[in-house]
Amino acid sequence: MANTLPSIACLGVIGRNNNPLHITIFPSYDTTTQTYAPIRTPLQFSLLLSGTLDIFEARSRHQANPGGTGGGSMLLSGDFGLLHAIDDRLAAYGFETNTGVKFVAVVDMRGRLLGGTSGGRVSGGGGIGGVGLRDNELKPVFRAMQTAYVRLLQNPFYDPDETAVPVGGKPGAAARRITSRKFGDEMRRIGEAWAPGS
Repeated sequence: MANTLPSIACLGVIGRNNNPLHITIFPSYDTTTQTYAPIRTPLQFSLLLSGTLDIFEARSRHQANPGGTGGGSMLLSGDFGLLHAIDDRLAAYGFETNTGVKFVAVVDMRGRLLGGTSGGRVSGGGGIGGVGLRDNELKPVFRAMQTAYVRLLQNPFYDPDETAVPVGGKPGAAARRITSRKFGDEMRRIGEAWAPGS
């Protein structure tokens, strides 16, 4: 079996009303075909991101009540760390801003060939995949995602209210997704540039 490194399989931005704003999917290394292809379909990644919302809510409730049962301390950084291990290969990590926007990174523990190329770049660093990640390994990813989102909000032509679900809105009223090409390119750059230990 080839030596592999963890890589990002999906980056997602979820609005404060739990509506998906943006999803970027990255190819992962398939050891059977020895090629790079997405490990899940866009619908499956969308469902995985939706599944993290319950964990965000439960942890937020737990952290808001630090004196209650189970203790807990208020998390000032918004970093939720590992949300859940989806299977032996995928794990979801999360970060929530003070405005309620959530960033999720789904990591494929065997997503990049060690010493190989993926999308024209040489993989490097770290060790063999499947050993897990330290808590701080994804902080640069979430910091970069938040910076890209803030830059998007600073754009005078972007209206963040277009992506909000109206309160008491009609059952069919759906929020728009982030369609900025610059934001999408920045998400792609963030996901492709990340490697454990960088």
